Formats: sequence, C-alpha cells, structure tokens
Amino acid sequence: MSAPDIKMGRLSADEIAEKFGDLHPPLSRPEALIEADRCYFCFDAPCTTACPTGIDIPSFIQKIRSDNVQGSAETILKENIMGGMCARVCPTEVLCEEACVRNTHEEKPVNIGLLQRYATDPTFQSGTQLFERGPETGKKVAIVGGGPAGLSCAHRLAMLGHDAVIYSRDDKLGGLNEYGIAAYKTVDEFAQREVDWILNIGGIDVRTNIALGDDIHLADLQRDYDAVFLAFGLGGVNSLGLENEDADNVLNAVDFIADLRQAEDKGKLPIGRRVIVIGGGMTAIDVAVQSKRLGSEQVDIVYRRGADQMGASQFEQELAQTNDVSIRHWSTPIGLSVANGLAQVKFERTRLDATGKLQMTGETWTAEADIVFKAVGQTIDLESLGGDAQSIEQRGGKLVVNEARKTSLDKIWAGGDCIFGHDDLTVSAVQDGKLAALSIDRHLRGEEANNG
Repeated sequence: MSAPDIKMGRLSADEIAEKFGDLHPPLSRPEALIEADRCYFCFDAPCTTACPTGIDIPSFIQKIRSDNVQGSAETILKENIMGGMCARVCPTEVLCEEACVRNTHEEKPVNIGLLQRYATDPTFQSGTQLFERGPETGKKVAIVGGGPAGLSCAHRLAMLGHDAVIYSRDDKLGGLNEYGIAAYKTVDEFAQREVDWILNIGGIDVRTNIALGDDIHLADLQRDYDAVFLAFGLGGVNSLGLENEDADNVLNAVDFIADLRQAEDKGKLPIGRRVIVIGGGMTAIDVAVQSKRLGSEQVDIVYRRGADQMGASQFEQELAQTNDVSIRHWSTPIGLSVANGLAQVKFERTRLDATGKLQMTGETWTAEADIVFKAVGQTIDLESLGGDAQSIEQRGGKLVVNEARKTSLDKIWAGGDCIFGHDDLTVSAVQDGKLAALSIDRHLRGEEANNG
C-alpha cells in the first residue's frame, strides 16, 4: 500500500469560490414573470396537495405575475415560515413539481422552487416582518432543538401569543439547515439570515449550548413549562459495524459537512485525493460532491442497493454524476483495514431475491481510499436524553406521535427527524412544528383534551 494523499489547498481560493457558488442562481424579474406565466393556476392544484406544508402555490405564482412579490411571500410564509430555505433545498422534483400538470414528456414542470425563492428572498434581504406576535397569553412553552421543526413551532406559538424558549445543543440555530446541508445549496449565510428574521417576531428566547439529558432534563421542563416540544433531531450516527472504522481517515459525513459549512476558509479543510463514500442518501451525495469540489480526483459512492432504492433523489444522483462522482450500486462493505494511513475497504456484491430481500452473493471486490466517509444514516441517542425521554412511546428507535404531533407523555409534543415515520425533509419538519404549535395552542386554551 502507498501512503495516503490527504492535504488542504488542492484548489485555489478562486476555484473554490466558483465551485461553491449558488447551485441554482436566482431568477431575474423577466425570468420570473415568464416562468410564472407558464402556470395554469389550477383550481384544484395537485402541486398544493403535494406540498407537505400546504402552500397555495397557484396563488403565490399569480401574485408574482401581478408584481405583488411581498404578497406572494406572505402566501408562502404563512404556511411555511422557512419557505426561503425550502426554496433552496426542498426536493421539488419529487413533490410539487412532480405533481405539476405541465410535467409531461413534452413539457417540463413550472419551476416552483425558483419562483418561491424569487418571492421570498426580498423579504429576508429587507428584514420586512410580515407577521405580528399575538396578544400575550402568559403561557410558556419549552422547545428542545433549534432546527426547522423547533423554529417553526416557536414562530407559530409567538403568532398565537405564547412565549417560547428554544434550547439548542449547538452554537447556532438552524439545525441541519446550518450544519448539515451542502454549502453550495445555501450561500451568503442565508440560513442565519432566515433564523434572525424568524426570531425578530419577538416572544422567543434562545439558549444555546444546552443539551437535553446533560444540562436540562425532561421532567424539569414538564414541571416548569406549560408545554414542551421535542425537536432535537438525530444526534447519533449509524456505524458500519466493522473493525477499524474509528481510524483517523474514516469519517462521519455529517461531521465533515458541518465542519465545511462553518469553515471560514474551505481551502484549509484537508481532503483526500481518493475518496469513498458509503451510503445512498442526500448526505452521501452532499459529501461526495463537496469532496470533488474541494479538489479530490476520484470520488466513489458505494451503495448496497440499486439507483431506484437510493434515498437521494434522481436530481441529486444526476448532480453527483455531472460532478464526476462515480456511483457504484449493489455492494456493501464487509471489511475495513488501514495500513500506513491508507484505507482499504472490502465490499461484497448484493442482489435482491425473489421476495425483494437483499441477499449477499459471495462475490467480493476491494478499493483503496485516502478518506472513507460513512453516510449510512443517523439515529437518536436515546440513552443520552435521560430516563424521562426514554419513557416516551417509541417505534424503530424514534418517538411516536399522533397527527397533532402529541407524544404519549403529558404536555409533550415532538416533531422533525426524531419522530417515527418522518421523511427527513426540512419542509416536513416545518409542518411538524406548525401542527404541534396549533395543537399546543388548543391545549393551552382548554379547547381540546390533553391527548392532542
């Protein structure tokens, strides 16, 4: 084995600035008007039905066409308070745009995502506050987690007149929007500008670097607050279950993405010449493409199933391939060795049997890499949350909630990635926070039973 080739500064500052520029540059006014004019303004719009937050898409596009951009933004943000970020990261190609009636073999769908960004960006740039805090009720709600679900819940509670206190284990609010999304998807510190705009409604107190189970405990929150919303995401990372995966050059993809997002100089982040990414979701794509854009010469994603089973959307898979990332399907890692700092991964080829179950074939192959990224999913570290949190009904290692996002414990609601059945999308987390806030409001006003 040769020595590993890991170093910083593989590309110049100008090259990195170009490669980490905006993935989807915003529309100009003429472009937005032309695109808005393509909308049929369907009365029973399938795009609205496909949106997890229920944005009235024909309405906001109609307002763009009539040059009422602020009105368009209000239509979007009253349903999805993080409509600016969702315009950048939402997989519209499998949600609203897939449902668009123009989405045929002959035509492409209306570019709803870019129109949404066109409508909302001026609001965040100007700081214009479109919503007011409601009359104070004297009720106070604790929110554990400062990501999309927590921020959505806090803002809606403020609109309803309740005080919200956000406890976040991180330095900054935003959750995965700040720490877990590829840098080229959200440039110019947009995630924090959106957070600041959300907090400016008032009535939201923020307490950072505080972790549930260590610094605060669920029983105390139940005692001290009128309600609690859990939105702490997924703090744990799944392992490969192989020896040597704690080696210095075997890294968690989520940690690397967070480091890259927070780096003042991306060129000072060491990256390997040859990189292997194990996994098939959005995180795998993000870390692979960013490795390429930092100057890696060879980047391979290896996934145990086929392209159709990958968690990453078709757009994301194509993005990887157009960035010269190779995606190798039907292989799973069975061995990992490190010699002289160089990693060698042994894979076994897989296939589906007649019942659709994944099956090992016995055929193996090996690959060497300077860095191996693990991107095989995250999990809740329930033990670190304390005994009270563990007493909440769970399924599949996540918290069980009803349609109103109420858990099995008194005064406790939950949403975002930590709940069972969640699809790990920002837009869905925002909806969780909104629905939980509405349910909490009804409960605090005595309008519904304690079970939500």
